[in-house]
Amino acid sequence: MENYRELLKNKKRIVVKIGSSSITHQITGNINYKKLDRLVRILCDLKSQGKDVVLVSSGAIAVGRYSVGIKHRTDNLAEKQACAAIGQCRLMMAYQKFFSEYNQVAAQVLMTKYTMFNDENMHNAKNTFEELFKLDAIPVVNENDTVSTYEIQFGDNDRLSALVSALIGADLLILLSDIDGLFTDDPNVNPDARFIDFVPYIDDKLRSMAKGAASEYGTGGMVSKLAAGTIATDAGANMVIANSKDIDIISRIIDGENEGTLFLAHKSEDFNLIDFL
Repeated sequence: MENYRELLKNKKRIVVKIGSSSITHQITGNINYKKLDRLVRILCDLKSQGKDVVLVSSGAIAVGRYSVGIKHRTDNLAEKQACAAIGQCRLMMAYQKFFSEYNQVAAQVLMTKYTMFNDENMHNAKNTFEELFKLDAIPVVNENDTVSTYEIQFGDNDRLSALVSALIGADLLILLSDIDGLFTDDPNVNPDARFIDFVPYIDDKLRSMAKGAASEYGTGGMVSKLAAGTIATDAGANMVIANSKDIDIISRIIDGENEGTLFLAHKSEDFNLIDFL
């Protein structure tokens, strides 16, 4: 396994997904500026090393709720979409500020499933990413919650980040969350749950270990992360699930250190993005 970790040093196209609970304060839902600054600094450093970098960032709805004083979660679609519209602006303003401090160009990319419903849309999306890489920009991706309906939602940004990884041919996906990685059971309720640091293949036994969301602002638990892992590894990317408590963990993962749970890539010859929508 040590050799697999060492190979992460050579990855050239990296997607980093960070969840709402990782970039907002738990009590208020407002942006955690200290963590956001650190995240951007690390991504800019990766870019300086000659790597292509994509950030998939949640947080728009949570930040929007804070901005207008809504303290409760809601299933009301119009209210969620309004909060997303407000929060996405505030979130992107914060990202833009921090990226500019490190002299890095950032680009906002908002997506729905419709982006990948047909070959032409998918081709255009891929070309946009490729052009952004040529311009040395870092795309900041989120689901377009403001216009998404149930039929065209990705559902969570774990799945979105895996689909983006497949679309652009990334060779590494890092999912940052509020858990250290994959466990045999939910460590929040079972003290005997064992940590799994290496997964050569995702099977039904692993899926049975997965639990749902455990945080107030998150939308996906381990179930969604394993679903993302299936997409990413089938598309040919390694995936690491790690705890975002210390944002520097991104650098340690890419330096080959034994952090988080590593899922091994095994590119499927008949992989088709449409099958996962």
